[in-house]
Amino acid sequence: MRILFCGTPQFAVPSLKHLLAQPDLEIIAVITQPDRPRGRGNEVSFSPVKETALAANIPVHQPEKIRAPEAQDLLQKLSPDCIVIIAYGQIIPARLLTIPKFGWINLHASLLPKYRGAAPINWAIVNGETKTGATTMRIDAGMDTGDMLLQSELEIGASETAPELSRRLSEAGAPLMVETLRGLATGTIVPRPQDHSNASLAPILKKEDGRIAWTRPAQEIYNRMRGFAPWPGAYTEFRGQTCHLWGEPVAKEAGESISRAGAAAGTLFVEGKNVLVSCGDTTRLRILTVKLEGRKEVSALEFANGARLKTAERFDET
Repeated sequence: MRILFCGTPQFAVPSLKHLLAQPDLEIIAVITQPDRPRGRGNEVSFSPVKETALAANIPVHQPEKIRAPEAQDLLQKLSPDCIVIIAYGQIIPARLLTIPKFGWINLHASLLPKYRGAAPINWAIVNGETKTGATTMRIDAGMDTGDMLLQSELEIGASETAPELSRRLSEAGAPLMVETLRGLATGTIVPRPQDHSNASLAPILKKEDGRIAWTRPAQEIYNRMRGFAPWPGAYTEFRGQTCHLWGEPVAKEAGESISRAGAAAGTLFVEGKNVLVSCGDTTRLRILTVKLEGRKEVSALEFANGARLKTAERFDET
């Protein structure tokens, strides 16, 4: 099978490397996003997929827009049997979908039809899911609505963050893609339509998603910290400054004082070496690190000592 690989970030790299290692699957070329400025120095750098392709001496193409006529000409000239597309970063116009014989095969980081969209890993963690998975599917003109081919299920760790889960899903997806392509070549895979009535969405992340609502229970806040790492993170206001936080829920202690248990959401307490915050449903979050805007990240206790917290002082207090 002659395969054109279409992808950009690190999530796509394990699948590309695994495909390159298969003697019966030929990667004829790679399409990835144009080189972009990245990092603090804003230096132009290659995408992880481009770096992998160049190291393997695979031709790389970087159309500014995949919908441009010259991109269509390129695809028709390459004439692949199949196009594998993983986190490429551009929407594929319908007129290009029929070019490869076996279609465009996508690896999506959820158990479709749940969590269609740009951020399935993040929203699965945010919503407190305990399992997720990878799905290979044949893309159509909709957003993650195409027929499913194979699925692989993974448990989500209780403290797992989005980058950690992303790494595991990308590794699990690599052999799943190879199995999918071989099944298509031999005709042993029967595409399954999605049950659209069970679909849920995982929209692209926005900065405001990371703002902490202290009226939420501590576990929900913790899930959002895990799911929104590293961006937009979880942040709040302290004395008019934005601060990013990391923490974990703590169990309610026996004999806890009524005043403390009933404190307003966002109220800060220092107990020994612990900095705690009151959350919704009389739950509490232990703050582990704090990063005020323009300053380095410090431990919660360093933050509390430096700030000289006032009695019943709150985050987000105006």
